[in-house]
Amino acid sequence: MRGGGLMARIAHLSDIHFGGENVAAVAGAASWIAANTPDVVVITGDITSFGRPAEFAGAAAWIGGLAPPVVITPGNHDTPYLGIVERLAAPFARFERLFGRADGVFWSAPGLAVSTLNTARGAQVRLNWSKGAVAHRQVVASLDRFGVAAGALRVVACHHPLVEMVGGPMTARVRGGERAARKLCEGGVDLILTGHIHAPFAMAFPYGDGRAYAVGASTLSVRERGVPAGFNLVDIDDAAIDVTALGWSGSGFETWRTWRLDRRGRAGTGAGMEPAALGG
Repeated sequence: MRGGGLMARIAHLSDIHFGGENVAAVAGAASWIAANTPDVVVITGDITSFGRPAEFAGAAAWIGGLAPPVVITPGNHDTPYLGIVERLAAPFARFERLFGRADGVFWSAPGLAVSTLNTARGAQVRLNWSKGAVAHRQVVASLDRFGVAAGALRVVACHHPLVEMVGGPMTARVRGGERAARKLCEGGVDLILTGHIHAPFAMAFPYGDGRAYAVGASTLSVRERGVPAGFNLVDIDDAAIDVTALGWSGSGFETWRTWRLDRRGRAGTGAGMEPAALGG
């Protein structure tokens, strides 16, 4: 896809929360994407604050101005917060009217494939419906999609981290999450991109060959949790995956933290095993 040893570049955004977005950082992200031309933009949910039509309209206008292909999965904030009947009956209708399917979107290019998996729910039989859930059938369907992209680096995009981030500012508590993560790792998935906790991280899953990774992005909203607003740059070559968490300084994006993750089948230093995300 690219020369100079770089095979692919992903801009990984999450938790923009239109209606409560960091206006300057969101504008800066669009400018950064235009200048740096990633192969694909992956947005892992919570594009709105309360699932309101006006918030979706603002998000759609902004996303529509991005040049690269955009792959989006919804988050728990993308269901109608106050529209209880709609949230129960058709929680993702507003999302799907503007962005297409809420689950099971597949995008591929030479050397790279991305499949979405919707971990958000309009309601659950537990008090905190904002937490995640994943069904076995979703996992099987995601793995099946990758069958048409043999040899590609396989990326799953979902909103909630399937396993808890060590030292994170909040939890995801995904029902079926650990089982899903194990199945995806053993099925050959390389990266699982997520959001929800508003803090960037990268860590190896403790399943399979240890060369599948959980990568989380920060937020582009004003709802910061000890980390500057920002997003991730994911650079992929034939030996490693380099993750750069970019933080908004008030006038531009600066490198906040980096991780180098050894690709499957490559001997390396094990740098991708470090789970810590906070601290500079």
